[in-house]
Amino acid sequence: MVTIKSTREITLMKEAGRVVGLVFKTLEEKIRPGMTTLEIDEIVEKTMLDNDCIPAEKGYYDYPASACVSVNDTLIHGIPSSKIVLKEGDIVSVDIVANYKGYMADACRTFSVGTISSRAQRIVNVTKEAFFEALKLVKPGNHIGDISHCIQEYVEKHGYNVVREYTGHGIGSQMHEDPVIANYGKAGSGIRLEPGMALCIEPMVLEGRKDVRVLPDGWTVKSRDGKLTAHYENTVMVTESGYEIITMYEGEE
Repeated sequence: MVTIKSTREITLMKEAGRVVGLVFKTLEEKIRPGMTTLEIDEIVEKTMLDNDCIPAEKGYYDYPASACVSVNDTLIHGIPSSKIVLKEGDIVSVDIVANYKGYMADACRTFSVGTISSRAQRIVNVTKEAFFEALKLVKPGNHIGDISHCIQEYVEKHGYNVVREYTGHGIGSQMHEDPVIANYGKAGSGIRLEPGMALCIEPMVLEGRKDVRVLPDGWTVKSRDGKLTAHYENTVMVTESGYEIITMYEGEE
């Protein structure tokens, strides 16, 4: 069931979103070659705790870390490790959820590690652009399927694929709520958007085939063909006139 958030709930979610943005600003300044993905996780956890938020991913279905940190051909749910060391030219997706007084905000960024190739930069750009293209359709009266169709069309137009098995979602007092927001679909399908809905819109893009595989750890999702992947996400509130992104820091591009 899709829930409409009250003014109080939106206020709490916005504070969670502010802290998510602060985490990303901090990571932008700190991510570098030679860093481990575990070090990224430690920064995420410390920044959240220092700002009165709980890292909601930690312990979620026994997930062992405060962030999902996914490098190159890992699309989502990469488990941070002291054994995974970032190299010059890598791209690393950091997916985080902050819980502030029982309400959540969820977002992801794909960061460059040092200087990256034009090939890597292109998939990062297209993934982010797909989000902002779909964002134009977030307003009362439009359908969830309009968002899904837009993401698929934009990504495929640029020669990439979207994942089928994993989706965006609603959010609030729970990390994952209705509605499901796939990265593919038919325009005009699904429920209509209403003010007070909270949506996590998250293009998850594969350079090669759309097939993925899950490692034996039960979490890590990789491209089956070993090609690059990228992920971009924000928590978005549907307003009376359109939308408000609550997980970007002031001045973020």
